[in-house]
Amino acid sequence: MGAALLLRAAGAEAAGTPVPHGTVELIAENQWISAGHKFDLGLRFQLEKGWHIYWINPGDSGEPPRVRWQLPAGLTAGAIEWPTPRRLGTSTIVDYGYEDAVMLLVPMSADASLAAQAPVQVSAEVKVLVCREVCVAGNAQVSLTLPLKSQPLVADGRTSELFMAARKQLPQTPPKNWKFSVVAAKDSFVLTANLGQQTTQATFFPLAKSQIDNAAPQKLASVREGFLLTLRKSDELLGPIERLKGVLVLSGDRAYMIDAPLGRPEATRNRDGAGIRAAQTLEEGQ
Repeated sequence: MGAALLLRAAGAEAAGTPVPHGTVELIAENQWISAGHKFDLGLRFQLEKGWHIYWINPGDSGEPPRVRWQLPAGLTAGAIEWPTPRRLGTSTIVDYGYEDAVMLLVPMSADASLAAQAPVQVSAEVKVLVCREVCVAGNAQVSLTLPLKSQPLVADGRTSELFMAARKQLPQTPPKNWKFSVVAAKDSFVLTANLGQQTTQATFFPLAKSQIDNAAPQKLASVREGFLLTLRKSDELLGPIERLKGVLVLSGDRAYMIDAPLGRPEATRNRDGAGIRAAQTLEEGQ
């Protein structure tokens, strides 16, 4: 749905810079830059039907878009904010990425000493891998010129819907009363979620590569206060982990960024012994 909003909001926009099987465009949320203030830019990709690009963790293949900024002194680009990805691929190879249209948000900071002179030019070289049955690498040079004013920032009506739609696709911070932990079993990780309510659907997207088997089924055991999700370990996992970070998508496409510490099986068993037994049953049935 978010991609559809991005496409509709872009209706009257000019075409972006070509990349293989699509375009990319650098757009601004505001009409100008104000020294000493933060603002957002967007890298908006529009792709031909059936083609996709990748999330920060691409999964079993591919690589995410890479951006090299060319910025004037006093302007700084923050880390890309990645929308919630989708599972793409086959039963044996699963990638994480985006189809149709997607916008990567980029927070920017304008230093208070930024000289109020001529309009500010922001440029970037974007390297992207676009895939379907085959992958095609592409490079694009994108740029944007914005006035620099001492006035408060004002939204640009031509792009405001695009930024609203993009923010709706970002994973949210989970409520403070939600608790997450991970137990390492022989061949799996068991992600335990205490949400104060039962949940019947959950999908986990790991931030780090080679932690879980991306193509393996993620087996859910619903318990009184949440769920346990059994994630098969990756064959490429080289050693123990301390935390499991990633995006958790629950019923209704609600997405949250979580950081679950690795805990002791005894602690989790004391909280919900039936849940641990259910997770062990799921692992034995793999």
